[in-house]
Amino acid sequence: MPAYRTEPLAIPGVPPGIPYIVGNEAAERFSYYGMRAVLVVFMTHYLVGADGQPAPMGEDEAKGWFHLFVSATYFTPLLGALLADGWLGKYRTIITLSLLYCLGHLALALDGTRTGLMLGQSLIALGAGGIKPCVSAHLGDQFAATNWHLLSRIYGWFYFALNLGAFTSMLLTPWLLEQHGPAFAFGVPGLFMAAATAIFWAGRHRFTHVPPAGGAFLRSALSGAALRPLAQLARVYLFVAVFWALFDQTGSSWVLQAQRMDPVAFGVTVLPSQLQAANPLLIMVLTPVFYYGVYPRLERWVRWTALRRIGTGMFLAGLSFALAAGIQEAIDAGGRPSILWQLLGYLILTSSEVMVSITCLEYSYSQAPKGLKSLVMAFYMVSIALGNLFTGAVNFFIQNPDGTSKLAGAAYFWFFAGLMLATAALFSLTRDPERALAPT
Repeated sequence: MPAYRTEPLAIPGVPPGIPYIVGNEAAERFSYYGMRAVLVVFMTHYLVGADGQPAPMGEDEAKGWFHLFVSATYFTPLLGALLADGWLGKYRTIITLSLLYCLGHLALALDGTRTGLMLGQSLIALGAGGIKPCVSAHLGDQFAATNWHLLSRIYGWFYFALNLGAFTSMLLTPWLLEQHGPAFAFGVPGLFMAAATAIFWAGRHRFTHVPPAGGAFLRSALSGAALRPLAQLARVYLFVAVFWALFDQTGSSWVLQAQRMDPVAFGVTVLPSQLQAANPLLIMVLTPVFYYGVYPRLERWVRWTALRRIGTGMFLAGLSFALAAGIQEAIDAGGRPSILWQLLGYLILTSSEVMVSITCLEYSYSQAPKGLKSLVMAFYMVSIALGNLFTGAVNFFIQNPDGTSKLAGAAYFWFFAGLMLATAALFSLTRDPERALAPT
C-alpha cells in the first residue's frame, strides 16, 4: 500500500479529506435509497418469471423480502468492520466492497427476475453494509485533538449529505421506474455508486489512514477495555432495534398504504414511492432546528441527555404509527384520505429519527476504543438489522395460505404502534435519566 498519512493533521479547522468523504456519502446514499425506494413497487408490479411473463409477489411476501434485504444490509457491517480494523484497513475495505456494490446495481438493472433480484440484493447488501461502519468511522479518524470540537458538527453535515442524496434519489427513481422501467430505475443509482467510488478514490492522498491492527485486533476486541463499552451500548441498542423495526417500514408498509390514498398534494400528483423523499427532506430541515433550537432551549429547563433524546424519539415513533393506523382505518372503511396525512406521519417519525439515530451514531464513535471504531459502528448497525429481521419475520408469519393476512388493515399498524410505545415506556423505566452518554 502507498505511504499514506497515518496520523490526523494537528490543525484547528476541518481536515482536508472531509469533502471527499461527505461527497462519497451523498452519491452512495443516492444509489442505495434510490434503489431501495422502488423495491417494493418493483416486486409487486414489475417482477417477471424466467419466461419473461409477469410474476409479481403478494404484498406481505414483498414486505418480508424487503425487510430481510435491509436486515442483511445491516448485518454485513460486522464483516466490513472485521476487514477494516483487522486486515485491509478502512480505505481498502471501502474501495473493494464498493466495486461489488456496483455489480449489484448492474444485476438489478439487467435481470428483472427473482434470480436477478436476489443476486443484486445480495451484492448490494454486502457492499452497502460492509462499507457503512467504515465510512462513518473513517470520518472520525480524520480528527485530532486540535479540531475534535468540530466532530459533532461534521457528523451533522455528514448526515445532511446522506439525506440530500436520499432525497433527490427518492424523487427521481420512482419517476424513472414509472416512465422508463426497472432497467433505468436501477441503472441510474448504479452510475451514482460508480461516481461515489471514484470520489472516494480521488481523496486517498488527503485522508488519514489508520492502519489495521492485524492479529492484535482480535485480542483488543476480546479485552475488557473493548467489552465494557460494548456491553454499555448493547442495552441501548436492543431498545433501539424496535425503533428500526418501525422506521424502515417507510419503504414497505407506508408505500403500500400510500397507493390507496389520494395522491394529490398541493395540486401535484405524488407517486406512492416518491413520498419517502419527505424523510430526507425533513431531516435536512429538522437536524439544524433540533441542534441549534430545540436542544439548547430544552437544556435551560432539563438536563437533556442522550438517553432522554433516544427515549423521547421512541415515543414519537410509536405516535407516528398510531397515526398510520388511523389512516388505515379510514381506508378500511372505504375512504381515500389525502396523502398529506402521511406527510404528517413523516414529520413525527423524522423528528424521532433525529433524536434516536444521530445520537446513537455520534455516541457509538465516541465510546469506541481507537482500534475498534468500525467494529463498534457495526454493532450499532446490528440493531437496525435485528429490527428489520423482526419486521420481516412478522410479515412472513402473518401470511395465510389463502392470501389473506393475520394482521389485516389497521391491525398491522396498531400492532407496531403498541410495540413501540411499550418499548419506549420500558426504556424510560430501566435507564438512568441523569446519566449522560458522554465521550470517554
